[in-house]
Amino acid sequence: MITAGIDVGSVSTKVVLLIDDEIKYLVRPTGWSPRDAGLHAYQELLDSAGCNNNDVSGVVGTGYGRISLPIIDKAVTEIHCHARGANYLVGQGGLLIDIGGQDSKAILMNERGKVVDFAMNDKCAAGTGRFLQVIAAALGVDVSELADLAENRQPLDINSMCTVFAESEVISLLAKGSDKRDIIAGIHRSVARRVWGMASRFGPAQCVIFTGGVAQNHDVRNRLSQEAGCPVIVPEISQMAGALGAALYARELKK
Repeated sequence: MITAGIDVGSVSTKVVLLIDDEIKYLVRPTGWSPRDAGLHAYQELLDSAGCNNNDVSGVVGTGYGRISLPIIDKAVTEIHCHARGANYLVGQGGLLIDIGGQDSKAILMNERGKVVDFAMNDKCAAGTGRFLQVIAAALGVDVSELADLAENRQPLDINSMCTVFAESEVISLLAKGSDKRDIIAGIHRSVARRVWGMASRFGPAQCVIFTGGVAQNHDVRNRLSQEAGCPVIVPEISQMAGALGAALYARELKK
């Protein structure tokens, strides 16, 4: 059986083909049209896998652009898809933190990946991938360089988590001669504190599962572990959790 999950996020679109137990996937920028991004990425993955749409038993869409996709059998919220995908990747329940392009989520799930409770920050870009992109631009570095630059550095205090004000604060620190590596470490610590402040409502955790694009930043992961006081697990394809969960839901629909 082949099923597909399409996760159309605000910054990137992720697509998964689940071919029995084999996972094929790709990530592409969403751009200005969520509908086109989802359709084009889906077709690209089909082509690379040597499949056509008739081979696919079911398609589930998730993410903020899910309702724009005309080819899906069902739309499922990203909360449920991220939990289901993360559970499949790590084989356990617990506390899941997902930081995407424009929002962050804390999801408490049971051992089967079912959502027990959740909290979400979708009103402000603070602490998200977009926030880190803005800060990286202000510092004159690529967002992919942030983790290595901040590793083992002493973080400076960043007082504002508003994207606009934090950018101004970073520029002011640079003007005072502060080392950009210590500034980045401070930004990472602020992100970890903000996200854990949201997630800590569920109480102490034995471990945290970390997904989303920001989970690829190992310095944010380490600082989140410090804030949470427990290990943080990052699945190998952490960015694909939502799309994978959607593909798993599509498989359930057809069974």
